[in-house]
Formats: sequence, C-alpha cells, structure tokens
Amino acid sequence: MSDPSKVTDNKAASRLEVHLGDEVAFAEYRRNRDGMVFPHTVVPKAFEGKGVGTALVKAGLKFAKDEGLPVIPLCSFFAGWIARHPEYIEQVHPRYRDRVGAKS
Repeated sequence: MSDPSKVTDNKAASRLEVHLGDEVAFAEYRRNRDGMVFPHTVVPKAFEGKGVGTALVKAGLKFAKDEGLPVIPLCSFFAGWIARHPEYIEQVHPRYRDRVGAKS
C-alpha cells in the first residue's frame, strides 16, 4: 500500500496526487500570468483522517514557492486550509487574500 502522505506531481494531468490502493486524492493546478492557480481538490473518504488534504496543500504551497509564483486558491479546501494557517497567507496573491480571510 502507498504512503498516504507521499505527494507526487502528475505533470500530464496538472495535478498533485496521493495514492492509496486504487484511490487517488488530488489537487489540480495550473500556471497563469498571475501565479499558481489551485482550482479543485478531491480527497476520497478512504483518505479521511490521514492528513492527505494537508499534505496536498503543503505540497502545492511548496511547489508554487519553488516556482517563484504566488498562490491563487480558487478551491475552497485550499483557501480554507490557508485561512486556518495564517503563516502561509503571504504566499497568496494579494488580489486573492480575501478568500483566506486576510484583511486588505
């Protein structure tokens, strides 16, 4: 069985993934001129309570930082996670900080 916290980059599908048996949790991403957009995240029930959602968000934040791009958290899961971890708000594109509860 795969490590439920090991995140891989499926470049062909433009998503970060975690595999557990036949199940796949993922965070879609795409680059645009403003930054790294995270539009959608899926974490199946088989992954609940294993920290997979957190692993995907942290990997996405690191990926964007390594690419020198601000994060655009269009996904409510991504935005909600960052809102609960304000130490990452500085990585969010200024125009999208309201999505994570940051004051302008």
